[in-house]
Amino acid sequence: MQHPTLAFIGGGNMAAAIAGGLRRAGRPADAFVVVEPAQAQRERLLDEFGIEALPAPAKRLRDAQLVVWAVKPQVFAEAAQAAAPFVGHALQLSIMAGVTSERIAAATHSERVVRAMPNTPALIGQGIAGLYARAAVTELDRAEVEAVLVPTGRSLWLEREEQLDVVTALSGSGPAYFFYVCEALVAAATELGLSEAQARELALATCGGAAQLALHSSEPLTTLRERVTSKGGTTHAALESLRADRVAEAIERAVHAAAARARELGRS
Repeated sequence: MQHPTLAFIGGGNMAAAIAGGLRRAGRPADAFVVVEPAQAQRERLLDEFGIEALPAPAKRLRDAQLVVWAVKPQVFAEAAQAAAPFVGHALQLSIMAGVTSERIAAATHSERVVRAMPNTPALIGQGIAGLYARAAVTELDRAEVEAVLVPTGRSLWLEREEQLDVVTALSGSGPAYFFYVCEALVAAATELGLSEAQARELALATCGGAAQLALHSSEPLTTLRERVTSKGGTTHAALESLRADRVAEAIERAVHAAAARARELGRS
């Protein structure tokens, strides 16, 4: 199978994760076209992956059969105005939070639009992305999108576009929630006498191991939690403290806040 030319509008961390994974999988450097205004990021793409990036859209974008939109949502309109004349024929893949497929279709003059919401573990091939396709996207288009995202981890197709706002709030923002909790665990353990290095290793290994256990189990999360919790034991004391502080409700409010912000970005 010949690899189609792949264009990136924006060459930041997530674009680099996708392009770098494809390069490691054998896709040649000249199969990529990247538009990235920041010189430092262009130099990084060249140094790490051998990919030469353009400072601004140019005719070379017309070779692209798939275009990945990887700019900040706030600058999409400006970026699309410059790039759209060159990419309207292509399949459009957006990894921008909030920007609707309708806006992308209108800006690029292409109805073949797929939206993806990846997360930062994609940088090490351990991410998960929610995907939504407009009606004009074919099964072949879907397969090409999946092939592009394979190096970043797993993917999950959604039936309704509004579900992407929930994905954004859960898995898109989720790594930050995880790091926030781990920071608190490390802080508590150091207060109780462990070194920061010891606490960090224990916290990350525990959280990572628990996640793997849940992924490899068909049992409900509640059941897995209860198996760690003995009545009157240490875990029970900790969970009672969390319940008293209404931590579960706080987490739910946080996810709702992130989803609301994703919807706001889509309207801006």
